[in-house]
Amino acid sequence: MDKSGLFKDWMKQNLSAPDFGTRTLFPSHPSQPSAAAPARGSQETMSHLLCALLSLLSFAALLESAQWKLQENVLVIESQWDAEAPASSVELTCDSSEEQVYWEKDSEWKQEGKTLTAAVKEFPDAGNYSCLSQQSHKVLSSHLLLIAKINSQGQMLRWILKSFKGSSETFLKCEAKNYSGIFTCSWMTENKSPDVKFTIRSLKGPQGDVSCSSPVAVTEGALTTYTAQCHKESFCPFAEEHQPIDIFLEVIDLVEYENYSASFFIRDIIKPDPPQCQYVATNGTVTWAYPRTWSTPNSYFPLTFKVKVKRPRKHRYQVYDTEEQSLQLAAPGPAEVWLQARDCCYLSSWSEWSSPCR
Repeated sequence: MDKSGLFKDWMKQNLSAPDFGTRTLFPSHPSQPSAAAPARGSQETMSHLLCALLSLLSFAALLESAQWKLQENVLVIESQWDAEAPASSVELTCDSSEEQVYWEKDSEWKQEGKTLTAAVKEFPDAGNYSCLSQQSHKVLSSHLLLIAKINSQGQMLRWILKSFKGSSETFLKCEAKNYSGIFTCSWMTENKSPDVKFTIRSLKGPQGDVSCSSPVAVTEGALTTYTAQCHKESFCPFAEEHQPIDIFLEVIDLVEYENYSASFFIRDIIKPDPPQCQYVATNGTVTWAYPRTWSTPNSYFPLTFKVKVKRPRKHRYQVYDTEEQSLQLAAPGPAEVWLQARDCCYLSSWSEWSSPCR
């Protein structure tokens, strides 16, 4: 879930209409009010309805201009990305004891005074707002405003990353070669902007038990793939997993903000390296070993295998399934042979096909 979703869930929980309990607002057989309290029931009813109305109005106003602090002096402003929606109003205060100050946005003079109200709708409205001294013209404080585009339903619009092949909704993919607690997360972009920046971390924040390295970029043609290695501390490969790992990726391109998340168990993202194999053409024997990167002992972490065989001048492949580490082909002779492996206990991903067995 993105931050806007988390924010709105929090508001639904905290700004909901008052709980009327089991009290009946409009009883079928109303009793006459006593002389000591002539209008107590109606007063309480009106009070509850008024509180409910005020809560709903506050909730709607917050949804219309949701904003949050990404880090110190950096605000993310949700902007509904259509021409009809109003701009969000953002109030900035100069963090200085000086009274004679003025504001600049990206070095352009805006106004005098300690408080600035900015209307933020499109990218030119975002950027760096600085408060400067009228005497020394030194920067006293600054605020960076970023824009997160949302649709009319409040869902974040994501355009910076490219989805993975086979899934239009998968932008952040994580895989593990074994049960060590080490895994890699990757994402792709066609954006050639040199200003795009990424932050990947545990959704639990700095106190979480997952740490990730800085991403490494590899460019092929117009597509750039970023990869970060992550490690879940104190992960026990022999214990059953009960809590999923939540990974959060934040993307900033100049003043545009997007975020992505992935939630998984290690067992669900396992993808072994290909096996190491040999093929002896004279007797038709294929043998192989477990990948060196796979968890041990093999008896506790068994793999299952596929063997793919292609004979010369044949257009079709033969594929064999086995849990052994050798296979006797029915007929010896020249052939191309490949192997792939998968965790035997969980239906996670198959490895890539190995190089041809030699």
